[in-house]
Amino acid sequence: MAFQVGVRTQKTGWAVSKEVIFYGVLIGYTLVTTIPFVWSILTSFKTLPESARQTPTGLPLHWTLDAWTGPYGVLSAGSFPRWFLNSIIVALLVGFGNLFFDSLAGYAFARLRFPGRNILFFMVLGTMMVPAAMTLLPLYIILVKMPGGTWIDTYQGLTVPFMVSAFGIFLMRQFFMSLPIELEEAARVDGLGRFGIYWRIALPLSRPALATLGILQFQGNWDSYLMPSFIASSDSMLTLPVGLQHYSFQFTTFWPQVMAGSMIVIIPILIMYIFAQRFFIEGITSSGVKG
Repeated sequence: MAFQVGVRTQKTGWAVSKEVIFYGVLIGYTLVTTIPFVWSILTSFKTLPESARQTPTGLPLHWTLDAWTGPYGVLSAGSFPRWFLNSIIVALLVGFGNLFFDSLAGYAFARLRFPGRNILFFMVLGTMMVPAAMTLLPLYIILVKMPGGTWIDTYQGLTVPFMVSAFGIFLMRQFFMSLPIELEEAARVDGLGRFGIYWRIALPLSRPALATLGILQFQGNWDSYLMPSFIASSDSMLTLPVGLQHYSFQFTTFWPQVMAGSMIVIIPILIMYIFAQRFFIEGITSSGVKG
């Protein structure tokens, strides 16, 4: 009996040690990943000469709000509020478009039976391997030659081509395949059509996957730089990531302003994740139940 108690105590002590090591590694990793954010915040309160020093400083030697509210500050610059509004409009329109069209296509691939379904689905997945840079020229030509006039430097050009994504279709298909088919069969007996089943049964049950897709799409389009930099040409149509390039010149970069603007770019993502993180985690863990 004494031997069994000793072994149990030893195992318990080893389990506690592993837990301490595990959480210690996580805390250390978290501290390392927060260094760039802390550095960006501190740089936004530095003067321009101090931010450009060859020997960087940690805490600002002279704290200042010039990068935020000064003559060239991000909050006082005339175009910055417009860039922020453009980013909000583009991210929301593209996000809601993906929620609807990706879920619609994902439900079709998960539940409908039609010839060539699997081949078509793998073709959709194959587009994920095409680099975005390879689609720049074809997309630009399509937007220029749109019927009724060019879509370059318009909200249509910044939003419509990106309202469907292969990853979103894949994510929603995996989630719909994990739902019990009996629910849809019961709804069909009650007289619901295929779209009614999708809209009233499948879509409400897929809120975790929709939250996951919404967060990922909003973040991706909010931070997007490559496509908006080609599509938006006027200062009034720029989004935040593209507009921040106006603080970078050939020989000088206004690093305090760039860092202040970067912190503003991060805020909406943090707010969205804080309110939807429960659905985000649930959607990630449940969307891959069936393949």
